[in-house]
Amino acid sequence: MRLLLIRHGRTESNRTHLLDTALPGPGLDDVGRQQAAGLPAALAGEDIDTLYASPLTRARQTAEPLAAALGLEVRVRDGLREVEAGVLEGRGDAGAVAGYRTTAVAWGAGRTTLRMPGAENGAEFLARFDAVVAEAAASGARTAALVGHGTAVRVWTAARVAGVSVGFAAAHELPNTGVVVLEGTPDDGWTALSWTGTELGAELTPAGSAAGAADPATA
Repeated sequence: MRLLLIRHGRTESNRTHLLDTALPGPGLDDVGRQQAAGLPAALAGEDIDTLYASPLTRARQTAEPLAAALGLEVRVRDGLREVEAGVLEGRGDAGAVAGYRTTAVAWGAGRTTLRMPGAENGAEFLARFDAVVAEAAASGARTAALVGHGTAVRVWTAARVAGVSVGFAAAHELPNTGVVVLEGTPDDGWTALSWTGTELGAELTPAGSAAGAADPATA
């Protein structure tokens, strides 16, 4: 199966670099609406059979133009929510960002028992995201699109996708409406084909440090 992991369009919280992960969350700003409107053309070459979105407002709004163009229902799933910030919610100061980042990076590196203060641990996050991926695979779709969030996509791919290390996910930002393209199945595993338009080969290697893996600008 081909799996498209799509980050939502821009919000005001993205622009001001705040940790903003709680439901329902802000809607798209003017730039974000333009980005969402451009998704059908950007993905015109993909034969998308099924479309899922996080329940956060920004993800659902991003999925709507694509759903309309494809004649598909948006299947809203709680498992695609952003990595929860817990007690750090709404903050953008260096201490809060560092705490969120450090925990998310640890999950991608396999330390999944670590808990985000006041929120979920890595095992709980991966289980909920895995469940949506498994549902999409079981649907029989050849290509599934999942509209979600920057940190969630980067942590999940670092934990679950062959060749995508924490270092790679940290060094390669997922911009608003950026797309990661994977191929595989939950049973056989996943291979990354492209990251925001750049084709990836078997030699996929980490770059940079893990320090940026959960920049709130990617939430």
